[in-house]
Amino acid sequence: MNNKPRPMDPHSFTQVAGAVDPFKRQSLLAGLSLLGASFVPESFAQSSTYPNKPIKIIITHAAGGLPDTVARIYAQRLTERMGQAVVVENKPGANGVLAVQSVISAPADGYTFLCTDGSSFSINPLIYKSVSYDFKRDIVAASFAARAPLYLAVHPKTGISSFKDLVALAKAKPGALSYGSSGVGSTHHLSMEAIKSALSLDITHIPFKGSGQSVPALVGGQVDMAFAALPSLSGFVKSGQVKLVANNASKRSEQEPSTPAMGEIIAGYDLAPVIGLLAAKATPQSLIDRISQEMATVAKMPEVVHSLSLAGIEAVGGSAAEFALALDQEISRMTKIVRDAHIQQE
Repeated sequence: MNNKPRPMDPHSFTQVAGAVDPFKRQSLLAGLSLLGASFVPESFAQSSTYPNKPIKIIITHAAGGLPDTVARIYAQRLTERMGQAVVVENKPGANGVLAVQSVISAPADGYTFLCTDGSSFSINPLIYKSVSYDFKRDIVAASFAARAPLYLAVHPKTGISSFKDLVALAKAKPGALSYGSSGVGSTHHLSMEAIKSALSLDITHIPFKGSGQSVPALVGGQVDMAFAALPSLSGFVKSGQVKLVANNASKRSEQEPSTPAMGEIIAGYDLAPVIGLLAAKATPQSLIDRISQEMATVAKMPEVVHSLSLAGIEAVGGSAAEFALALDQEISRMTKIVRDAHIQQE
């Protein structure tokens, strides 16, 4: 005698349901439908209707800066692709701390993002005592938007025509050369301090309040060299008032392929600012993935690549994980540089 259980007939439920009173059967099926709907993941429900209102991108500094330029170029195309307005809001103050805190405290619903360079997390916590946020604890990377190498330019009076010449002169005359920066703790400052530390050079630091002061000081011969963004220097390069000798990235830029990268000279050197989007920590992964995918698509648009290149910026369009890794690496590098340069918190 065969006691094995019979396989379930796929139509058995229908057959059983058919034996029930029609009214009860309708109620049973309706209840099961509601039960199934309750098991739809919340993140799926959110992503299927996202976005259904404007998206805000908060900028750490005033209009015209690097993150602001990147955000506005991307926002225009994101608005077209996502069917909702993507608005940019500048929230300067406290060296970007106000903007970061406003994003951290906003609802984690995918409608508020932060656009900043890595300095908000790699430099600010090392330099300013007032920083209360933590990259790992409070915020999550969403998209790697762009990279913008800085260029080391020298004044013709120095007689320097290459980075090799710069090193030779600095070695021959310790302390005689000077460099300008955008201020203590700026990427411009730390990029030069990393060079000094790696090559044991003695070059005097003259801090200014931004490239709007340091570049004119370089052109006027008040300092011998300075790091600055390409658009700030290109006109003076063409007129022969300054000369580019290196950039602060790991590799040469397609915008200035004849200028060597410091990564070619110093192993592991890469301090080119990275720019991207971040969101509050609890933002659903499905919404992070959506914005990341849209940013990656926009980054490949020829008109976007062109607009960014005019500002000395390289489009990246990397994933959230790639931006998180870039920030982790930058935090590690900057921590060492600040320690080696003996920079104290303010």
